[in-house]
Amino acid sequence: MEQRQAVIAIKAENATYTLPVRQINIGSILNQLGKSLLPQDIKIQIEISKPTADTMKLVENSAVRGGFTLVVPPLNFTVKAKYGDTTIEVTKFSAYVEKTIAIPVGVDPNKITTGIVIEPDGTVRHVPTKVVVIDGKYYAKVNSLTNSTYAIVWHPKEFKDVAQHWAKNAVNDMGSRMVIGGIGNELYNPDQDITRAEFVAIIVRGLGLKLENGTSPFKDITSTDWYSRAIQTAYAYKLISGLEDGSFHPGDKITREQAMTIISKAMKITGLEVSRDDIKVSGELLSPFADASNVSKWAESSIVDCLQAEIIAGRSSTQLSPKAYISRAEVATLVQKLLQKSGLI
Repeated sequence: MEQRQAVIAIKAENATYTLPVRQINIGSILNQLGKSLLPQDIKIQIEISKPTADTMKLVENSAVRGGFTLVVPPLNFTVKAKYGDTTIEVTKFSAYVEKTIAIPVGVDPNKITTGIVIEPDGTVRHVPTKVVVIDGKYYAKVNSLTNSTYAIVWHPKEFKDVAQHWAKNAVNDMGSRMVIGGIGNELYNPDQDITRAEFVAIIVRGLGLKLENGTSPFKDITSTDWYSRAIQTAYAYKLISGLEDGSFHPGDKITREQAMTIISKAMKITGLEVSRDDIKVSGELLSPFADASNVSKWAESSIVDCLQAEIIAGRSSTQLSPKAYISRAEVATLVQKLLQKSGLI
């Protein structure tokens, strides 16, 4: 375990689990075992296995409720640390870990929308997934920050009111991936503004983060609010910090510069890196916009990150509109580009 740059690749008949050794937090494992142990005393067990009959039933019920079709049967991916009779399950990583799942012969790879995690309570969440070809065979490459039960699904979504909209592709793609939802009657309302809570919930879903449970970090959010766990999760991953008075203002509409600040932080999670020659890059990227002076100082570096990564553009060639409220269409496009530029979809 001393070779921290090493990568472990576990291959099963229909899946591969690629795990960088540095993602196994040996220090945390030693603390949990509570003994004076050396890293070499611990055995790491990595498994790819079929779920139990009870889990399969849970997945099938989730598919009926969620309106999706299982394209590839679910698989369990687990990492365990063992010492003597004590076993600790490693469930969380600090960076994305890759699982590659074979698509069965005869399955149309174009009829795959995403990979999902099935939680023990039957709820599902999207995890960034893309279809790749390796040695002439199709695979779903899934990236996530946790271990769990994974499945590959078909969940096509087309919203009626984006058929002629500039954001049609992004909206339908993110809807099909279970990242965004509509307003009912197969409508999305793409040009509507979005609240701070709604935006954070979408970012958390887009990144495939497991929802946290705990006490709200903000005084104006309670555990009964629908967005409470998403806000907790975003706070835990340092995507948000709230206001100086300890509040978050979840119902306020979110501006483009506020959204870009969160996206810039999300780039750190996805590993999307940009140049840090701040003065030069800021000038080059912001100079085309006549309203660049409207950018808040606290948001400038984040906006530059997003522009440089080509995740966002101005509302026109000369207008960045940092103080304007971001629309639902723009949000879908932002998240899609973040995941695409990060190589996750």
